[in-house]
Amino acid sequence: MRLSQMLFVTLRDDPADAEIPSHKLLLRAGYIRRIGSGIYAYLPLMWRVLQKVSQIVREEMNATGAQECLLPQLQPADLWKESGRWDTYTKAEGIMFSLIDRREQQLGLGPTHEEVITAIARDMIRSYRQLPQTLYQIQTKFRDEIRPRFGLMRGREFIMKDAYSFNADEASLKKTYQDMYQAYSNILRRSGLAFRAVDADSGAIGGSGSTEFMVLAEAGEDEVLYTEDGKYAANVEKAVSLPVNAEPSRFTTYEKRDTPKSETIEKVCQFLNCSPTQVVKNVLYQTVYDNGMTVLVLVSIRGDQEVNEVKLQNELTKLASNYGAKTIISLNVPNAEAQQTWTTKSLPLGYIAPDIADEYITNSKQINPQFVRLVDQTVVDLKNFVTGANETGYHVVGANWSEQFQVPDNVVDIRKARPGDRAIHNPEQTLQTARGIEVGHIFQLGTKYSQVLGATYTNEQGEEEPLVMGCYGVGVSRLAQSAVEQSYDKDGIIWPVVIAPYHAIVTIPNINDAQQVEIAQKLYTELNQAGIETLLDDRDERAGVKFKDADLIGIPYRIVTGRAIANGKVEVVERATRKSQEIAIDEVTTTLKQSITAAIEGKN
Repeated sequence: MRLSQMLFVTLRDDPADAEIPSHKLLLRAGYIRRIGSGIYAYLPLMWRVLQKVSQIVREEMNATGAQECLLPQLQPADLWKESGRWDTYTKAEGIMFSLIDRREQQLGLGPTHEEVITAIARDMIRSYRQLPQTLYQIQTKFRDEIRPRFGLMRGREFIMKDAYSFNADEASLKKTYQDMYQAYSNILRRSGLAFRAVDADSGAIGGSGSTEFMVLAEAGEDEVLYTEDGKYAANVEKAVSLPVNAEPSRFTTYEKRDTPKSETIEKVCQFLNCSPTQVVKNVLYQTVYDNGMTVLVLVSIRGDQEVNEVKLQNELTKLASNYGAKTIISLNVPNAEAQQTWTTKSLPLGYIAPDIADEYITNSKQINPQFVRLVDQTVVDLKNFVTGANETGYHVVGANWSEQFQVPDNVVDIRKARPGDRAIHNPEQTLQTARGIEVGHIFQLGTKYSQVLGATYTNEQGEEEPLVMGCYGVGVSRLAQSAVEQSYDKDGIIWPVVIAPYHAIVTIPNINDAQQVEIAQKLYTELNQAGIETLLDDRDERAGVKFKDADLIGIPYRIVTGRAIANGKVEVVERATRKSQEIAIDEVTTTLKQSITAAIEGKN
């Protein structure tokens, strides 16, 4: 392609609405164009990158035996109501675009396709002889993000590969899951990316287990905790660990102490001269279920620890059926205004004890009359601890379970693991931290969707069984941008050779020099005929502008038909290393072919 004929406009300054380097560079280099909030056009250079990523994904999926298909983006609400996720996606998480057609039927733009694919399996899979089956598609998805940001990282429209497997049993599912794990590892390695596979929370998709594939980058939205021995890695939302040991309490008898203006852990520890590891902190949450029921939750956790709200939400979701509900609409620490909707009197905030009375909760049909009391594992074994006295300005010291406070029933792990914690698999290993961009996520769904949607098969004994399912997603457009986030410099993008829009760019410093133009056109033709995807910068611009643009768009090799042609050579510059060398004109194609092949095969 000749740049003089291409829709190609670069920007010298960073766009005002771009926050992270990859977003700035893709806009500046003319890869994408913002159309609306979280909505971008993929311009010709970007589309070539996306096609290359898609091809790698397609090859690795096909290698597992998966079959490509294309599912409707427009989905009937009835399917989602049948699975119980319509309210979750349109109200609780609120990420599904919903609409009503001219026949007054509710529809949604697909953020994911579990319901659709399960309905297909329900209609078409009858016997164990048809199993296992895996279907996948590469398609645009839609999610109504509250705060679209970071370009293609968190947009409202994006390209995704999603696959769904149907198996006869858990053992077969685990085999497919492992095949997908390997395929995803291959996809990221072949794309030239440094990544880490981590244990993850399954979120609204559900299922028994899941793994995220994180591209390592400082701008990543996710925090990954891992051990240097390579035996543990998890998203911080899912991570588990051993906290530091609690210090022995200096209190030996139970007493109520005057602790004025000590409503925080830091203040009470300063006032009582104690360690936060000796304190039982009681954190109040308010959750609203999808049937409108409000439930007040009291979490007791060690004073030096934080509540992991993802883990907390998972625990409360398990309790949904107790209140005639299916899922959670909201979960938060109630502010003063929210408290007024359910309290009978002012709460002693900052001084709450694990046994705060249920009488603080007003009598209402839509409000559960009792606190749900959850106790984190970190406080179960504490002796002679400090906690609130249920009276503003007072704490108790030297308290013990089964003496001053009832022995906890609901003991759960809801603390947030953090860097420096000891690893559970080996306490000599400590958790390290890294930032990551989630580009892939695989799930063992089990029978969650097949049971509720009635997707069954007949086993060898003639019995009807629910299909065992898996779900596997790769963000194609997100992966492409994450490659930029992982590899750039002050001058622009440094694409991995395998997914770069073009392998090389031939730059003519002076288009008025007939010899420069002739040699450039000759090389441009030869390189493309040899399978080296090549651009020709034949624009009527200064050489410096052309060099800056070549660096900005990140083409792996730049060939300059400058002064060296007097000696029968051209300058070849490698974008990633800045290495420059003069190569005989007749050897350019062979030399580049070897370099590009080595770069691509090195990732296979």
